[in-house]
Amino acid sequence: MIDNWQTFLIEGIYFLAAILFILGLKKMSSPVTARGGIIWAGVGMILATLATFLTPHLSNLDLIVIAIILGATPAWWSAKKVAMANMPQMIALYNGMGGGAAAAIAGVELIRASAGHELSNTVQTLAVLGAIIGTISFSGSIIAFAKLQGLIKKSLLFNKQQIINLGLFVFLLVLGAVIVYIGSVPVIVIILFFLVALVFGVLVTVPIGGADMPVVISLFNALTGLAVAFEGFVLSNAAMIIAGTVVGAAGTLLTQLMARAMNRPISNVLFSGFGAAEGQEASDNAGIEGSLKPIDATDAAIMMAYAEQVIIVPGYGMAVAQAQHKIWELTRALIERDVRVKFAIHPVAGRMPGHMNVLLAEAGVPYDIIFDLEEINAEFEQSDVALVIGANDVVNPIARTDPNSPIYGMPILSVDKAKNVVVIKRGKGTGFSGVENHLFYADNTRMLYGDGQKMAGELLQGIKEL
Repeated sequence: MIDNWQTFLIEGIYFLAAILFILGLKKMSSPVTARGGIIWAGVGMILATLATFLTPHLSNLDLIVIAIILGATPAWWSAKKVAMANMPQMIALYNGMGGGAAAAIAGVELIRASAGHELSNTVQTLAVLGAIIGTISFSGSIIAFAKLQGLIKKSLLFNKQQIINLGLFVFLLVLGAVIVYIGSVPVIVIILFFLVALVFGVLVTVPIGGADMPVVISLFNALTGLAVAFEGFVLSNAAMIIAGTVVGAAGTLLTQLMARAMNRPISNVLFSGFGAAEGQEASDNAGIEGSLKPIDATDAAIMMAYAEQVIIVPGYGMAVAQAQHKIWELTRALIERDVRVKFAIHPVAGRMPGHMNVLLAEAGVPYDIIFDLEEINAEFEQSDVALVIGANDVVNPIARTDPNSPIYGMPILSVDKAKNVVVIKRGKGTGFSGVENHLFYADNTRMLYGDGQKMAGELLQGIKEL
């Protein structure tokens, strides 16, 4: 009777947690309610964790508590300390931890099966699938973290890489099939199975360039959710099934949206090796007309101060310079002069989905002056000045004109159609795609070289002095 009561209570709490997960995710769809959504989902996770302690005949309570403390303490500290510019790295790293946790659950169950504990073919199949997906997400996310952190600065390509990857994947599936259909296999086979999955996750990620990191992070997020859902079936845990399914579905949709924003299929993202190291110089400047024309901050400030409308286009360079607060001060100074100011956000700007929105929200920029590509593109032609800070590939007009360009067909912000363009940039290097930006050479473009935060400060000072 007591066990039945506990089971009923646990399932009820799991159901409530699942509702909070779904409602939290729904609220995250808007910047206005995203913070509340995160809190709701967090409360759901706390409830699901507490419900675990009600499980009948639960053992190893001390180890569970120690594990929670060891996980929560560094996570809380690092989340409080991390700079917003480094948020993509943290997302990649923690997403990998989720995949690794799902793989660890699968590992425990498969080792139990090898010791004689019976699992049905369905459960064992789901455990193997969760192990494959979770392990690939774990090692792949670690590589994504290393790339974003600058620990790996180049896309590592070698001869017959895709053939080797395909061979590894087939071998991985064969090992998985052996584990499922034989059941009680030696532990060494399970260890080999996980090692192959780890290596495959690394090899499939190292060729991917930095330009594709937003899509990769979103994809691994979807894989982690799927792995958690599979392991939820293995453990008969409703909260894990629902949470994993929701995360997997949302991550899959987001991945498709991100790939569509780059006008490239996901297969091309994973297998083309597109993207160069940050700051890499272009190897081919063919077709570029005009020259780079520098401007000083004083002249740029005058141009913006007497404009009717200014559109600001932020990119990863703004994150690196941590210039979002200065940009908001600059915006307020322009608004005080009755200049209409709007922000234009490309879906893949930055190094993770929504990166620029997070930075602008941190600086206090109102949501009602932030617009996405579809909403803002038609307004560039009527804008006196477009200020680009740290954006590169997402404003490159060659994406519309050169079929031979690797970014051809990618929807871009129509910055080149503004009457005047000011680009704040640290140097003359290309973006993560390694493609020279033809916008910088246009007749209506002026280059303001320097650190983003410093240049924004000088623009602000110039406007105040008018």
